[in-house]
Amino acid sequence: MKITDLLKKEGILLNCPATDRESAIDAMIELHSKVGNLHDAAEFKKAIIAREEKGSTAIGMGIAVPHGKSAAVKNAGLTAITIPNGIDYKSLDGNPSNLFFMIAAPDTAADTHLEVLSKLMTLLMDQTFAKKLLEAKTADEFLKVIDDKEAEKDKEVNAKAAAATPAKSKPSVKKLVGVTACPTGIAHTFMAAEALELKAKELGIDIKVEKDGSAGAKDVLTAKEIEEADAVIVACDKNIDMGRFNGKPVIITSTKEAIHNPENLLKKATDGDVSVYHHSGKVSASSDDSNESVGRQAYKHLMNGVSHMLPFVIGGGILIAIAFLLDDYSIDPSNFGSNTPVAAWFKSIGGTAFGFMLPILAGFIAQSIADRPGLAVGFVGGALASTGATFAAPSGDVPSAFLGALVAGFAAGYLVKWMEKICDKLPQALEGIKPVLIYPLCGILIIGIVMCAINPIVGAINAGITALLEGMGTGSMVVLGILLGAMMATDMGGPLNKAAYAFGLASLANQNETGYMIMAAIMVGGMVPPIAIALATIFFKNRFTPAEQKSGPVNFIMGLCFITEGAIPFAAADPIRVIPSLMVGSGVAGALSMVFKCTLMAPHGGIFVFPVVGNVAMYLVALLVGSVVGCLMLGLLKKKAED
Repeated sequence: MKITDLLKKEGILLNCPATDRESAIDAMIELHSKVGNLHDAAEFKKAIIAREEKGSTAIGMGIAVPHGKSAAVKNAGLTAITIPNGIDYKSLDGNPSNLFFMIAAPDTAADTHLEVLSKLMTLLMDQTFAKKLLEAKTADEFLKVIDDKEAEKDKEVNAKAAAATPAKSKPSVKKLVGVTACPTGIAHTFMAAEALELKAKELGIDIKVEKDGSAGAKDVLTAKEIEEADAVIVACDKNIDMGRFNGKPVIITSTKEAIHNPENLLKKATDGDVSVYHHSGKVSASSDDSNESVGRQAYKHLMNGVSHMLPFVIGGGILIAIAFLLDDYSIDPSNFGSNTPVAAWFKSIGGTAFGFMLPILAGFIAQSIADRPGLAVGFVGGALASTGATFAAPSGDVPSAFLGALVAGFAAGYLVKWMEKICDKLPQALEGIKPVLIYPLCGILIIGIVMCAINPIVGAINAGITALLEGMGTGSMVVLGILLGAMMATDMGGPLNKAAYAFGLASLANQNETGYMIMAAIMVGGMVPPIAIALATIFFKNRFTPAEQKSGPVNFIMGLCFITEGAIPFAAADPIRVIPSLMVGSGVAGALSMVFKCTLMAPHGGIFVFPVVGNVAMYLVALLVGSVVGCLMLGLLKKKAED
């Protein structure tokens, strides 16, 4: 397959009138739609923008290669535009970009397509070729320039293969190997490899580069090639397997550096100015981590935990909701959700999935910080936060919930990092037992001590809040409704949320109207956060990432089922703006519930127990108004996702 099989005449626009990055992207997407490559142009644009958020695809030298891999793509293809005067596309070299290729790849792109696209990336490294494309007067001439260059490249590759006979292998001064990889594995991966290979050929250096692309690794390095290499160049923007390079001189850098400064990297490798890499169970360290702020690194670690936690929250929560739907409240109100065998089965399965939420959150935060050795330590820390282990009651006493799991995750990750530094001083003979014995044994022991110390502190805070609530029980019911509703949205399943809920259960025991009003305000306050999130992802889409927009509507179900935890992933991603917004919405809903004197005799169930709600029509109004207020607050406070 040739490049021009993917780039049609109708997909080329010379002298495009675009004046900025967004209009250039729109022009290329419109060409893809015109050619028939897309199912959904809007959805494909989200994939393009998401890739740009990871780093500009303008590689310098006036060239930009925006690309996306999405289910919205019908056929793999290319479009191209030229903008003679150039535009600011946030290029890596700071110069305007005037030659653009946009790659559209379906989720199931064939290897042949990706190979053709990678070939284009390598051709673009030749500045003479790029200049000819810019000077083309017609789309036909543009395509001919590509065909001629591709034929020339194929001829060169074939000649090189024919000359490579094992009988006479020309010895080189240095032998290097390398790996290139970028997040999407379509463009920068192959351009970085080509830059290294071209410059190595010019300098007379023998190098083989493994390309970790979207369709899998190409030109994979063998154990023998790695062993014989004098040094290794790892130019990657994502994690790769680093264990195979243990004991070798390794340069860890980015694809950007390989594209723009290949000569410096090659000379550094051949001059011997390279540190020896010692593997300690890690997969990899991103080349960009050292340049990130502490806040940015913490955010990445947190999001690693949240992304792994989300399926447990959604799957388990919906199964619990199904249990309430199938149950009979009249059998035993105190056991609602488990009265019938079928309901009990669904609730048990859902509860089991839900129970993994905190260990998963903490475990994968720790894994993001310390890689695989941190996983076990983080899991245990999260589980201890869930059970509430203390020194006096190791089996569980004072749960520290979501906030405790956050502390456990970060504590476990940095604890393992600290142990790795300490263990660097151990003899080389003990290298193999570190990840399987030293890190898990010492790490789990220490995190156990940490969590047993933290849980009682959070428990004391929880008890103090409960006492405060009980003291306010005879005061203003409206103020109490605001406070209880806001508390349900503060930590969503954490100590404050649980304190408000426990107060509601205690109020129900009084079997009076005041107690039923308190329980109603608490449940509506807990229903608002997920619904407000779901509304905001629809009406304020630009405040959320594409992934958040997709998962947002699920929160309608979570909210209606009184599963406040559905909002946790969104709150964890932006707590300073999201939590206050949800607190205001829940507070409004709780206050209105009190004003309307709505009552509730069931301690759980969401919309499925609305038949037993007193003044149900106004209760729905309270829920709707609170959710809309929370949604509007999110739209007002949250920044655009791209910012």
